[in-house]
Order: sequence, then structure tokens, then C-alpha cells
Amino acid sequence: MSLDSPNVLSFDGTGLRVGIIAARFNQRYVDGLIAHATTTLRTAGVAESDIRLVRVPGSGELPTAAQLLLGGDRRDVVIALGVVIKGGTLHDQLVAEAAQSGLLRVSLDQQVPIIVGVVTANDPAQAEERCLGAINRGAEFARGALEMALLKKSLSS
Repeated sequence: MSLDSPNVLSFDGTGLRVGIIAARFNQRYVDGLIAHATTTLRTAGVAESDIRLVRVPGSGELPTAAQLLLGGDRRDVVIALGVVIKGGTLHDQLVAEAAQSGLLRVSLDQQVPIIVGVVTANDPAQAEERCLGAINRGAEFARGALEMALLKKSLSS
């Protein structure tokens, strides 16, 4: 398999160890992301036993969970999933930015790719479309995880 391949579905995930950290806040939407991501990973050959799912209260807790997971359990890649829906204050922006910057820091510190799968939406209808509808962001995050895990392996060899 070439990493330059335009068909990311051809990625062979056999033997890859994938961590998924997922927020419980906005659980219905996040569960949709998890379902799409795990289906994509299994279709690519990642064994169910090599997928570890960890749940946290919300998207703001994703970086800490990633740090804890990677501190005790080596994974080839981590997918961090959450959904932040705009409200009447700036809280949604603060949570999304904190999750993004925290996950980047953990990824660089641990030298493990982390796919930031935090969906931001202006309203529940947008969250529904991106997490449960035709856009299928969970599958996109899983394909990105496969590509980055295989890239890391190829550059480490």
C-alpha cells in the first residue's frame, strides 16, 4: 500500500492499535461518530481487540484522557471525538480551542498521532448532519487515523 494512494479505503489496518477517546456530552451525536469510526477501522482490518474506547465527561477532558491513555497503553494512533454546539456565550469556542490545543500538545509530547475529531456546530441540526447524517465525519476521522498510523510506522522503520 502506498501512502500516496488516493483510495484511503485501501489502507490495511491489520495489527494497528487504536485508542478512541469520546466525550459523553452530546452523547447521541458522539455515539454516531464512534459507530462510523469503529466500522471504518474494522473494515480496514483493525481487530476489535485492538480498539480501546475510553469515555470522558466532555470535549474539554479529551486532552487529559489522551495523556493518561498514552502514558500507560501504547497506541499507534488516537482518535478524540466530541461535539460542541454553539450556545449563547463563548463557552463553545473556549472548549473547542482548549481541546484542539491540548490534543496537539499531547500528540507532540507523546509522539503519537492524535486525530482531533471534535465537531463544532452552530445548532443541533448541523451536529445531526455531521455525526448521524450523510457527511459521516466519524469515518473521515478513522481514515485519517489509519493514514497517520501507517505514516508513523513507515517513517519509524
